[in-house]
Amino acid sequence: MSSLFPTQGVLQDVFSAQILPSNRTSPKPTASPRQSLTFLPSRFQARSAVEDVKTKAGALSNEAQKEIAKASSAAQAKTGQIELYSLNYYAACTFGGLVACGTTHTAVTPLDLVKCRRQVDAKLYKGNFEAWGKIGRAEGIRGIFTGWAPTFFGYSVSFPFPGVIPFAHGKQAQGAFKYGGYEFFKKFYSDLAGEENAYRYKTSLYLTASASAELIADVALCPFEAIKINSNRLYKGLYPLWGRQIPYTMMKFASFETIVESIYGYMPKKKSEYGKGVQTGVSFAGGYLAGILCAIVSHPADVMVSKLNANRQPGEAFGSAMGRIYKDIGFTGLWNGLVLRIFMIGTLTSLQWGIYDSFKVFMGLPTTGGAAPPPKQTS
Repeated sequence: MSSLFPTQGVLQDVFSAQILPSNRTSPKPTASPRQSLTFLPSRFQARSAVEDVKTKAGALSNEAQKEIAKASSAAQAKTGQIELYSLNYYAACTFGGLVACGTTHTAVTPLDLVKCRRQVDAKLYKGNFEAWGKIGRAEGIRGIFTGWAPTFFGYSVSFPFPGVIPFAHGKQAQGAFKYGGYEFFKKFYSDLAGEENAYRYKTSLYLTASASAELIADVALCPFEAIKINSNRLYKGLYPLWGRQIPYTMMKFASFETIVESIYGYMPKKKSEYGKGVQTGVSFAGGYLAGILCAIVSHPADVMVSKLNANRQPGEAFGSAMGRIYKDIGFTGLWNGLVLRIFMIGTLTSLQWGIYDSFKVFMGLPTTGGAAPPPKQTS
């Protein structure tokens, strides 16, 4: 009778080829170089991918620059060569200011909304993110952008001023008044002072020209500022608006011109020897630094404007209203929201100068600022 279990000889024949002696170890399989590249991360592959992305980005940038150059050439062909300080020059500067101010102020409407509400009632929100969250839950995304329309039209389109920007449908802008007016008054006062005095007292000239431009621009802006905070008295905030905007604009233009001149003074070459990209980059950097100074100088008046538009009583005198509000908030209350405003105005001003000077370059005009040539000495 045969056994149910295999014999020792059968087991040996089956497994002897797979059992190794105890003093020997199984050789570890080695991966080929290709397998190593497949299963192990390679810094060379990552670097190659980064270089590929950079190459494609560079190609797209070059194509974009070519298209912009074509559009610029087409625009200049239609307008012709724009002579400095001609009517077309001021028209181009005016339209550039309209584009720069309208787009940037509208983009930061959520920041401005929270800033204005916190200035009126400091206890309303603990922080900006809490404010946006509450507004979003109560009013939706449209609520966060409350006031964008008066902001856009206030800083872009205002009342008619025929003959200056025919291609803007006869409408001027607060930003247009500010930038176009500044270019006009800077030339006007320079001619009055004479070449030598204009160069010697250039900072005073920048301050005077910018103040003159802003004085007119605020007449256009004031009704839209009142609408933005739901006030029916369109011009009740004009005086405090002047108190906020005129020092702001004086600092904005004078400091920008001085900072840009200083930047070029530290650079190894003259401004004219740098390309368009470098010049607009200097405008962006100078604009941000100027914006910080603007925010600090004009902030107390900015708080007072918000308070007056919201809390001034019917028939109350301007001085009495300011005195009453100051007693309520004190000196420290005038600086409520300063950090947010520095961030907002710094970003805003840098973008405005970048857009404005980019538009001037687009139209074949020189960028703003830089070292002025010294007057020729006459014997």
